[in-house]
Amino acid sequence: MLDLEFIRKNSARVKEAISEKGIDLELDEFLQIDSKRRSLIAEIDELRQQQNAFNKKVVSLSGDKKAQAVGGMKTLAQDLKAAEKQLKEVEHQWLSLYLLIPNLPAKDVPVGDENANREVSKWGKLPKFDFKPKSHVELAEKHNLVDFTRGAKVSGFRGYYLKNEAALIQMAIMMHAINRMRSQGFELMIPPTILKDFALIGSGHFPFMKEDIYELANVGKDESGKQVGESLYLSGTSEPALLAYFADTTLLEENLPVKVCGFSQCYRNEVGSYGKDTKGLYRLHEFMKVEQVVLCRADEKESDEWLEKLRKNSELVLRDLGLPYRVVMMSTGEMGAGKRKMYDIETWMPSRDSYGETHSDSNLTDWQPRRLNIKYQSSTGEKKYVYALNNTVIASPRILIAILENFQNKDGTIDVPKVLFPYCGLSRIGSVKK
Repeated sequence: MLDLEFIRKNSARVKEAISEKGIDLELDEFLQIDSKRRSLIAEIDELRQQQNAFNKKVVSLSGDKKAQAVGGMKTLAQDLKAAEKQLKEVEHQWLSLYLLIPNLPAKDVPVGDENANREVSKWGKLPKFDFKPKSHVELAEKHNLVDFTRGAKVSGFRGYYLKNEAALIQMAIMMHAINRMRSQGFELMIPPTILKDFALIGSGHFPFMKEDIYELANVGKDESGKQVGESLYLSGTSEPALLAYFADTTLLEENLPVKVCGFSQCYRNEVGSYGKDTKGLYRLHEFMKVEQVVLCRADEKESDEWLEKLRKNSELVLRDLGLPYRVVMMSTGEMGAGKRKMYDIETWMPSRDSYGETHSDSNLTDWQPRRLNIKYQSSTGEKKYVYALNNTVIASPRILIAILENFQNKDGTIDVPKVLFPYCGLSRIGSVKK
């Protein structure tokens, strides 16, 4: 979320950001409710002061004067109770709108929808086949790498079983990504994937992407089925858990930046993707991912530098694997509410005859830390909110699409990237049929 005073003093710029990001929100409505909230808080403070004064005064009174004062206290208590009830209702409206107010995009971010996205770089040579290449679905079937039929039977639509060499390669990719991040000084965590709502509100996944998050239906219920505990959710990325680890914490400036990476299973409902990528490994309900998160000083220049460093970390993993990719700067309409600036990294997938998104690199400045109350104390003693950034290190099995398809051979075999040999003991999938 944005600083309240900034919103009040810069409403025109905030309205512009709301429009650029396509968010359904009337800022004037929020400002009116914000004004009403402040008036109610002031009124309640005044009533409480009067109540305290009455309490001190009534002790020294007696007779009719005391009775009169007690009557006044009752009226005051009723007025206070009514004002507090009204504030509670207003606070609910106020917060629901406040959580929708977006971060301001950086000046160099293209304005518009997906058509305004701008390619900024490419790496690697696209494969040229002297035979008709197979899709990863065909290759998986040929080599018994994935079972989509039994996956759908057991898990439902988009379910799958990853098998044999594909399972080994996926784990090898995860370990290589983890080692790459540890070599860069990132602290490794395996965070919880079952989260309370505050973690998802803090990361900005609520309220914007709530429909895409699985809620656990039978959590916190007694024998009669009545809910007695908090709702819990399955996380779609380790980012919310990694950020929430630092919630309500004040760090020291000398200990910044904080660099953490998380390995986790991820779950996404994929609401709104009906009919898209219905075959294969591209769009799934569950997958594995290594995520990188950085908390740095409240400095836009420094945070943008970290955005580029996180991007480089991910690019190095793709280069280690030998996979062609491109980097795209996302437009205001595509980057999400909380983001100042965002890149997608897309890896070449021959069966799609195009690049497919495999990484998302984002700078959210203090938009998330304000929601989670993550601060740092400067050398002068001043307390500020940290700036937060995140990027995918690698996610699989989507990346297996690129590996299987880019490294297939005419004889039907598939070469395994050399960097993975030490982890999986494989150099090739399949053998030449005699």
